[in-house]
Amino acid sequence: MLIDKFGRTIDYLRISVTQRCNFRCRYCMPATPFNWVPRENILSFEEMFLFVKVAIDGGVKKIRITGGEPLVRKGIEDFIKMIADYAPGIDLALTTNGYYLKNYARALKNAGLKRINMSLDSLRPERAKFIAQRGVLYNVLEGLDAALEAGLKVKLNTVVLKGINDDELIYLLEFAREKDCQIRFIEFMENTHAGDLTGLKSNEILDILRRKFIFTALPKLQSSPASLYALADGYTFGIIDPHKHDFCESCNRIRLSAEGLLIPCLYFEDALSIKKAVKEGDIAAAAEILAKILANKPEKNRWQADASNEISSRAFYETGG
Repeated sequence: MLIDKFGRTIDYLRISVTQRCNFRCRYCMPATPFNWVPRENILSFEEMFLFVKVAIDGGVKKIRITGGEPLVRKGIEDFIKMIADYAPGIDLALTTNGYYLKNYARALKNAGLKRINMSLDSLRPERAKFIAQRGVLYNVLEGLDAALEAGLKVKLNTVVLKGINDDELIYLLEFAREKDCQIRFIEFMENTHAGDLTGLKSNEILDILRRKFIFTALPKLQSSPASLYALADGYTFGIIDPHKHDFCESCNRIRLSAEGLLIPCLYFEDALSIKKAVKEGDIAAAAEILAKILANKPEKNRWQADASNEISSRAFYETGG
C-alpha cells in the first residue's frame, strides 16, 4: 500500500502519454506554435509500463490515461491492453477531447478500457470552434456516440467560461442527461498558458442551473474532486472546484508525464524523473523514486480564493490537467 506523509492512501495514477493535442483550447494551450518535446525524449509505452507495474504492485487501483490528447499517440490501445492484461481488475480510464474517438472507441473497449471522460465545452459549432480554435464539434459528437455504442461509460467535462459558454450550462446538462452521461462543470483554473479568460465559481454555476432545475447536494465521495448534485429524477451532475481544499485532504493521486516526470500534485512544480530508472530497467530505483514522491506530496494546492492566489506555470497539457 502506498501512503504519503499525511496518511493518505495513494491508489490513483494518471499517465500523460503525450503533450501533443490537435486542439488549442483557450483555457489550456497557447494558440501560437511552440516546441513539442522531441519524440526521442518521451518514454516508450514499454518503459511507462515498467513503472505502471511498480505502481500496481504497490497498491494503485485506478489508472487514467491522459495527454495532451492521448489518441494522437500511435499504439495507445496496445498500451491499454498491456495494463489490462497485467491487472484485469484495475479501474482503467482515459481522458480525451473526443475528436478521434469515432475511430478508436471499439478498439479501446476491446483492449480493456472501462471509462472515458470527454470534453464538451459547447453545443454550438462556432462557439466550440472559438474555444478550441479548431472546427471540432461534429467530430466530438460522433465520438461520443461511438463510445456509448461500444459500451464505454462516459462522463462529460465542461470548463465554464464567463461570457463565452455560461449561457449554455442548462442546455449542456439537458444534453448530458439525454445521453445518460454524467456532466461535470469545471471551474476555470488559472495558468500562464491560458488566454485572458474569466471563469465562474461553483456558486455562480449552481445559480444558473437553478433557473431550470431543482436539485439537492449529495454526500461528498472521499478523494473525488467533484461535488455531486441530484435532480428529482435521480440524474446526477458534478461541480469541480479546484480553489477549495476539501478534496486535497483525501487526495489519492500522483501523475506521470510523457517525459518520465513523476509529479505529486497537478499544481506544484516539484517532480522527480524516473526516466533513467525505467530505461535501465531498474525496478528498485523506480520504486525508490516513487517513495520519495510520496514523502514530498504536498498537503494541499495553492489555488487560494483570496488575494494570495497563485497561477500555475506548468502547462496542463503536460500533465493531463
